[in-house]
Amino acid sequence: MKRRQLRGYDLKQIDGFASLIGVDEAGRGALAGPVVAGAVLVTKEFLESRWAVTRANKVNDSKLLTPAERSELWFEFETLSAQNEIHAHFGVASVEEIEQLNILGATKLAMRRALEGIYPPSAFQQKSEPDLFASPDEVASFQPQVSARILVDGLPLKSFPYPHSGIVKGDARSLCIAMASIIAKVTRDRLMSELEGTFPGYGFAQHKGYGTEEHRDAVLRIGKCTQHREMFLRKLLAQRVDPAQGDFLTEE
Repeated sequence: MKRRQLRGYDLKQIDGFASLIGVDEAGRGALAGPVVAGAVLVTKEFLESRWAVTRANKVNDSKLLTPAERSELWFEFETLSAQNEIHAHFGVASVEEIEQLNILGATKLAMRRALEGIYPPSAFQQKSEPDLFASPDEVASFQPQVSARILVDGLPLKSFPYPHSGIVKGDARSLCIAMASIIAKVTRDRLMSELEGTFPGYGFAQHKGYGTEEHRDAVLRIGKCTQHREMFLRKLLAQRVDPAQGDFLTEE
């Protein structure tokens, strides 16, 4: 889908709502490091703003942008956020939380933390219907505190505290989801580059924890570190190398 359609998609999705919030993650399939989620709130006024009209065509799924393009957009997002034209936040779930909750549970945790930077879950909670004899004020109290529609990249999430719509391949369809994907990707890339200094030898700054040949070879050669996701490494470690003999070892 062409980039220029992302803004048009969101203009349709925001109809009837005061704002639209896009949510996406980065690092779900990596062998090491945290999973990071981004959340970006936009309004109709922003979608019709000069920036959106002239610059939205530069936004795309973060995986399809170069590091330089992502960094340039990140700087622009920071400026827009400082001017209160958008609201952008990120959330992180650690390797320990990935091991404890599994990757899906940790991804939902990171997304929840990103959304909490914009609104608490309680702002979206409402009862199914008010009492038959409720006063107008009481009826109004049954409405959510905010009028925002949340779009999450992928399928709808079960047991998630925020009402939302799942948009398959949303980072290539929705402007606010694509913006959230850039927030998540740039944040995670920076975190992985910082880990390079603490855990040298794996190439975290280059591959950002994903299962490249360089990364797999490093794990087989020097073993795992505390930033590796053990459940993701089981098959790989079943064929680790014995440094003394150079032979592959198979776990019992």
